[in-house]
Amino acid sequence: MKRKLMSLPPSTSIPEMESNGTFTSNNSNENCTIENFKKDFYPTVYLIIFICGTLGNGFSIYVFLQSYKKSTSVNVFMLNLAISDFLFTSTLPFRADYYLRGSNWIFGDLACRIMSYSMYVNMYSSIYFLTVLSIVRFLATVHPFRHLHVTSTRSAWTLCGIIWFLIMASSVMLLNNGSERNGSVTLCLELNMRKIFKLQTMNYIALVMGFMLPFCMLNICYLLIIRALLKVKIPELGVRVSHKKALTTIIIALIIFLLCFLPYHVLRTLHLLEWEVGVCRDKLHKAVVITLALAAANTCLNPLLYYFAGENFKDRLRATLRKDHLQKTKCSIPVCIWLKKETQV
Repeated sequence: MKRKLMSLPPSTSIPEMESNGTFTSNNSNENCTIENFKKDFYPTVYLIIFICGTLGNGFSIYVFLQSYKKSTSVNVFMLNLAISDFLFTSTLPFRADYYLRGSNWIFGDLACRIMSYSMYVNMYSSIYFLTVLSIVRFLATVHPFRHLHVTSTRSAWTLCGIIWFLIMASSVMLLNNGSERNGSVTLCLELNMRKIFKLQTMNYIALVMGFMLPFCMLNICYLLIIRALLKVKIPELGVRVSHKKALTTIIIALIIFLLCFLPYHVLRTLHLLEWEVGVCRDKLHKAVVITLALAAANTCLNPLLYYFAGENFKDRLRATLRKDHLQKTKCSIPVCIWLKKETQV
């Protein structure tokens, strides 16, 4: 979601909204416990997501880059999805540190600008990579020969480039959201709420174009692949495997949408509609915080998609592990020979 930061004097006392959609009041938290909740909740959750997401996506990228047979368009989309997740998880320790310090940013203005930007670039690039991946799976299964040009690796790389460009360009306004001094602390991830109408408008655009449109396309693919499966009475083995992978891809993508992205977009929209100056809705604020963490957790679920629905991913994984094991064994052979000679002497 694109939002523009307005510079205000540190003494200005108005509620603010973080880039995650959570409202706080910098000068008065007497009736609002959201700051304490964020300090307890975010660091723990972000560090867990960081460990799981970095390991899962880092290893997935390594496996995808290993040469095993011919690369496919499916693996191209999955590789780009893993890269997006890996880049985002690398920013999570900085977010955790910010909340551990009681919303005090120490890493400089440039790093602050990158935080909000990376969050939304990852979220919407993930949404579109998952959607395009499901569409390609569907086309390759239902119309394998009619859409060969769409499912080629060259088309996949071109489409990935277009997705990266559009998402990064549409989120570029978030780079305006730098750090801001407020008394003894430096704020980051905070947006003031003077132009609530503009924020609501931008939220609707992000909601429709960034979430609802891809979600509808995903559901259409699901219904069409079910219809295709019901038509085929006794499919051949190759067709059966293709249908199974397509269905698995779409189901996992739907689970990620429903669990990670849907709650956040619903509550973020509700939060913007319900917001009033000087009013602290604790339960709604906390719910938005939790749903933002769920949105970030999509980086931990995507490796499951690679494993269960990736083209030759299991074979690549086994080949990679076997190769690493052989390399370790070969490295230890000279040592063994040297040790034998030393014992004989």
